[in-house]
Amino acid sequence: MDARSETVKNPTTSERKSDREIVVTRTVDAPARVVFEAWTKPELLRRWWAPKSIGISFVSCEADVRVGGKYRFVFSHPASEQPAAFFGRYLEVKPYVRLVWTNEEAGDAGQVTTVTFDEQNGKTRVVVHDLYSSKQALDDAIASGSTMGMDEMFVQLDALLVALGVS
Repeated sequence: MDARSETVKNPTTSERKSDREIVVTRTVDAPARVVFEAWTKPELLRRWWAPKSIGISFVSCEADVRVGGKYRFVFSHPASEQPAAFFGRYLEVKPYVRLVWTNEEAGDAGQVTTVTFDEQNGKTRVVVHDLYSSKQALDDAIASGSTMGMDEMFVQLDALLVALGVS
């Protein structure tokens, strides 16, 4: 099945819930354990996390997924001479259920991301909730395009799960 039909089968929804919140939801055809691992193991994250259509690729991917642990993702783009780093720390880690982390590269304007994994009948409903420090911070993120790409990333996650033989 191609990625487009998967997208129709399991659409990604994105909704601004308040002045400071955006929520993205997607059902993934795999058990929560496997989906959680795709979000927490660097060797898997590298294979799906960056939207390929905009030319971003991983330079490095580090994730110490435990409460207080840190992550650092470094990306390159052909139009930029310098790589861009995204980093923060994990505030909450409940295996196969919930992840909460900070996004510290934007300083005080960075958001807190909460991802939940709700498995039913072998499929997992993934909810990504970003809470920004202010309305302006979210407005700026939307204007910059940094909130875009989740649909493509979920299609890439679907492809990874097929490649792993779990979807």
